[in-house]
Amino acid sequence: MDITVDTGADLWVFGYGSLMWNPGFPFLESQPAVIGGYHRRFCVSSHRYRGTPERPGLVLGLDRGGSCRGLAFRVASEHVPATLDYLWEREMINRVYRPKMVPVRLGGGRGPVSACTFVVDRRHCQYCGCLDESTMADRIAGCRGERGPNLDYLANTVAHLEELGIRDKSLSSLLAAVKRRINP
Repeated sequence: MDITVDTGADLWVFGYGSLMWNPGFPFLESQPAVIGGYHRRFCVSSHRYRGTPERPGLVLGLDRGGSCRGLAFRVASEHVPATLDYLWEREMINRVYRPKMVPVRLGGGRGPVSACTFVVDRRHCQYCGCLDESTMADRIAGCRGERGPNLDYLANTVAHLEELGIRDKSLSSLLAAVKRRINP
């Protein structure tokens, strides 16, 4: 693994996409959180979870610049090894992400804490960070993978952001564009 965690320490994990609504690991608490230096973007071609090699869908990555609001999960020390194994299986299968420990500001004035997150590797062949909204909407509207329609991934992310009081204008606009393609 590319990160180190002190033995016996809890681990914070920052989620900005599907980890927010489907973390898949036990945690002690979750907190609204913000990181600087990265923004959430549909910039990764998905050949498995939300598309196929023949029809790649799109999933989110943390790309350079700006800031990102999401959720931070605190994992109890006894669950850290299993959680990291799970996250590596889920996020690192094709190495399009780079695991990184980043400073995270927690809601309620707590923090900063150091949290594990997954930043897109711009050199990876699945990186596609320069797509315009129309191209992204076309791909998301027409793709499906092992975990279902690409639209579901986008819609779940927007819904969970809104539940947290986070309005991501670019994702909301993208969702509306995808829905227009599916139901003109």
